[in-house]
Amino acid sequence: MSDQATRDYLSAHEFFSGLGDEALEFLSKCSNVQAIKKGQILFRQGENADKFYVVRSGRITVQMPAILGPPLEIQTLGQGQVLGWSWLISPYKWTFQSRAEEDSEVLQFDGTAILARCEREPKFGYELLKKFAGLMSVRLDAARLKMMDEWNPAGFA
Repeated sequence: MSDQATRDYLSAHEFFSGLGDEALEFLSKCSNVQAIKKGQILFRQGENADKFYVVRSGRITVQMPAILGPPLEIQTLGQGQVLGWSWLISPYKWTFQSRAEEDSEVLQFDGTAILARCEREPKFGYELLKKFAGLMSVRLDAARLKMMDEWNPAGFA
């Protein structure tokens, strides 16, 4: 995907709406398309976080590793959904785990380069932080609801 095609994609994407042309140009230069095979782990909880993703095709699950047994599936993300906010918040470690449910394609962003610009340009950083704060809220709420559904013992009020 060329920088121009990526820029056009971002300018039409709801999550990136309101960002100026120069910001979209920068973000497009900080991204690349990555193919993900079914079952592949994109990142694991606790690992260093330096990326975020937009799902272009396929399905990616957000999971929470369990102490015993399989991970708890928090959400399944599809086309156009944004994945990953840990690159933006210290200590820059993944809060969840992510795995491809099927062969997928993602637009991967260089969080390190973007974070450096956020530090240099607070207005740019604040605009991104507002967008990712909304994403964090949705993701954490989904995790809370899923944990209540899955880990609530029978008869517990």
